[in-house]
Amino acid sequence: MQLYNKYDKETLRKKLESETFKRITLSFYRYVNIDDPQKLRDELYLKWSSLNCLGRIYVAHEGINAQMNVPEHHFEEFKNHLYSDVRFKDIPFKIAIEDDGKSFLKLVIKVRKNIVADGLAPGTYDVTNVGKHLTAREFNEALEHPDTIVVDMRNHYESEIGHFEKAICPDADTFKQELPMVAEMLRGKENKKILLYCTGGIRCEKASAYLKHLGFKDVNQLYGGIIEYARQVKNEGLENKFHGKNFVFDERLGERISDEIISKCHQCGNPCDTHTNCKNDACHLLFIQCKECAKTYEGCCSVECKDFMHLPKEKQAKLRKGTNLGQNIYHKGRVRPKLTEAIRLTLAENQNF
Repeated sequence: MQLYNKYDKETLRKKLESETFKRITLSFYRYVNIDDPQKLRDELYLKWSSLNCLGRIYVAHEGINAQMNVPEHHFEEFKNHLYSDVRFKDIPFKIAIEDDGKSFLKLVIKVRKNIVADGLAPGTYDVTNVGKHLTAREFNEALEHPDTIVVDMRNHYESEIGHFEKAICPDADTFKQELPMVAEMLRGKENKKILLYCTGGIRCEKASAYLKHLGFKDVNQLYGGIIEYARQVKNEGLENKFHGKNFVFDERLGERISDEIISKCHQCGNPCDTHTNCKNDACHLLFIQCKECAKTYEGCCSVECKDFMHLPKEKQAKLRKGTNLGQNIYHKGRVRPKLTEAIRLTLAENQNF
């Protein structure tokens, strides 16, 4: 009984490219009590792998969080299977706007402590006591009020390429960092109207519950997040108040919500909102890179990483061994990302290899 993927990335990519059918990329979540996450995880893997589903799913005692794609010809069977579990009955799906069916390469289902890590002890607050859910139309109307406070509950590298008008965009790498940061930023504004938004709604669900726990009276969240907002704006002909691109956590790394490009290439400073991972296997830094710099640096984040990538494979593997380069994210305000500096030092220390 196989409960995990056994193929390498290149094999999986070739298999995906050869498919002749369409895939539907979607996300969903639900906070609900799950007594045995491991049992559920194994059951889902067996069923969804038989349907050729791909994606990344987290299961915890507090619920489920999924980003995945499903073959179009299996979609009804997938939905019926999920809805047959009373815990997930009629769970709303957020369907991707820009979708080439190549969003995921394999099926990964993991048991986690939380479906969204908040860094707080279990029982600190009631995650089900959430704020009011707003439709796209209601969210737009609330944005018009001058006293409304809008908070982007995503990481800085997400809001850098796209965000709502008037939004406060905290400089945080993780939701765990951002939650206390936002609470501090909003201190003294407990009676103000607070609007929260994120990619698909799951982080706002927790954030709104936490703010209500702290005494905020009028907490609201965008129903379905940016993904659902974009769908409603298109279907209902509403004004789009989101500027730029929506970052997504799959192979696409983003889907366009408006034609505006509000961010810059991290290497040359020209307008760009395309995220990529450094091609150097010792780095894989997530950063923004334009087409011209992608050619110049061969998909790497720096000259150092480009040089490292051209070393013989056995030399690269030897130099990478035992090296902990930390979190692979381009941090705002730094001339040289932490990982690039580490690669530079590694090369300097091994000039005669």
